[in-house]
Parts: sequence; structure tokens; C-alpha cells
Amino acid sequence: MPKIVRFHALGGPEVLKLDEVDVPLPGTGEVRIRTRALGLNRAEVMFRTGNYVVDPVFPQALGYEASGTVEAVGSDVAALAVGDAVSVVPAFAMTDYALHGELVLAPAHAVVRHPQQLTWEEAAGVWMPFITAYGGLVDLAGLIPGDTVVIPAASSSVGLAAIQIANMIGAKPVALTRTGSKRRQLIDAGAAAVIDTEEEHVVERLRDITGGAGVQVIFDPVAGPLLPSLIDAAATGATVIIYGALSTDATALPVLAVLGKHITIRGYELFEVTTDPERLRPAVAFVRDGLESGALKPTLDKIFEMAHIADAYRYLETNGQVGKVVVTVPQTATN
Repeated sequence: MPKIVRFHALGGPEVLKLDEVDVPLPGTGEVRIRTRALGLNRAEVMFRTGNYVVDPVFPQALGYEASGTVEAVGSDVAALAVGDAVSVVPAFAMTDYALHGELVLAPAHAVVRHPQQLTWEEAAGVWMPFITAYGGLVDLAGLIPGDTVVIPAASSSVGLAAIQIANMIGAKPVALTRTGSKRRQLIDAGAAAVIDTEEEHVVERLRDITGGAGVQVIFDPVAGPLLPSLIDAAATGATVIIYGALSTDATALPVLAVLGKHITIRGYELFEVTTDPERLRPAVAFVRDGLESGALKPTLDKIFEMAHIADAYRYLETNGQVGKVVVTVPQTATN
């Protein structure tokens, strides 16, 4: 039987097990995929530790992203065929579908043929970061050429995707990082400027970068004590997109600055886009166009084998990576 990554109790990476599980044939609106690579995300860490928007039901599988080959399709699925090379858009709850395993089911509406030039590992790391960044920057903030966008946690896979999307549009991406050790990598990744938030004065640097005009978009997964400074450096009419709460410290709201600058602050999560067909179609088209033109390319940091998936998550949780952590699925006669 195929091996599926599951956990039977909340905890650290050590609770992850490779269980042998019978995977049924796809039902209505479903596709069965023999996976080749799996993309790891912080959402799965939060889910595994009991800090996510849904609670696990044990024994619980997990995983939002995978690439592989369609092995079977439901009777009503016409857009996909057996043998198609596909990857999966996170557009479902992990309590309904989970993709970290050798053989998995996925809802057909979330399964996409990816551009042929992508490797399996790259394809497994496309949709979460790029559609998260597209949804915040394009769908909600309306980023346009010439805008300056500030990107905290810029070395994450979403941060790197946001840098690429900003450059694709013709905007100016400013990367924030807690230390200067990642500066060269972020410049190489396309950042127009990099600010070391522990060593530099963020507001002064942003005013210098924008010539005093202020930034038009803040795309923030951190919040916490730095957010008031970012709002201080924002332009009149700026948009603040908050899509995470990585900081464990309180987030103060500078009310007078928000009022006086007519700033819009918007909470956002990926599923707003991926569960709405009218918003998902242009998102997938935008990302696919960027991948095919070469303007967008997944940034892979480190690759593990599925047998070492606990080590892969340990590495992810050190926060030292620049880009995506991916797990490969060895192909054997029994999986």
C-alpha cells in the first residue's frame, strides 16, 4: 500500500509518521495523483501543532502542495486525463484533502497542468507562494508600475514570489530581513533594495528609497512592533495587506497615521482567491504566463526525500531558508 504522511497527536516534526494507507479511487470531482514532489509550508506546521484555522482529526494527513502524474479521474472530470503532469493549488481544507503521500486524492478544481519546463520539485512549490503573492499584490492592492511595495520576511517563498511579481508588473520591491546575512541573496532574487530591520532605521531608509513620497503597498506576514513604522513610511492612500502573524508580540495600530493618510488595512488569506472560481482563473493564468515567460520561477532552498520528511520540517522551522523546502517522492514498484 502507498505511504502517507500522517500524525496521531499534536507536536513537533517527530510526530510525523509514514503510514501505509489504502487510497480509494477518485469519486465525483476528484483526481488521484501519484506524486513526485511535495511542497512544505508553514501552514502545515501550524496545523500539526494545533495553531491553525481548522483542527486535525486523528490520525490526520497533511500537505497543501504536490506535483505528480494523474493516475485516475472521477467519472465527471473532463479537463484532466490519466498521464497528465500536474500540480495542485491549495484550495481545500487539509481535513478534506491532504497531499503529502505517495498516492493522494485531490479535488479536480485545484489540479493544474503546469508549464512543461518546470521540474517536479519546482512544480510542487509554485501555487502557494505565487498565488498568495498575486492575491495580495494584484487582486487586492492593485499594484501598478512605479509603485513601491515593502515585503517583510522577504526570504520566504511567498516573499520571493512577491519580489518577482512586483518586478513583472514594473513596481519596485523593497525586501525586509532581520539580518544582513541574506542581503546578497535578496538582491540576486530581484529586490530593488534590502533593509536590515535590526541594524537600519526602517522609516528613514524607506523615505530615502521613495524620495520622500512614501510606499504605496505593504505586503506583511509578520505584523508586530514593526508595523507602525511601516505605516509611518507609507504614502497617502497606501494599502496594507496583512496575510500572517509571524510576530508573537503585540501589534499597535497608529490610528492617527491611518486616518490622516487614508490608509487601507486589509486582512487576507490565500483561500479568498483559490476557493472563488472567478478569482482563481485569472490568478492561475497570471502565474502560468509568468512561469512560461520566465518572469516567475520558483526558488528552491533545499530538497529532502520523503523518508526524511520530519527533518525537512525541522529545517523549515529554523527559518534559515531562502525559498521553498521541497520533498521528493522516490518512485518504486510498490508505491
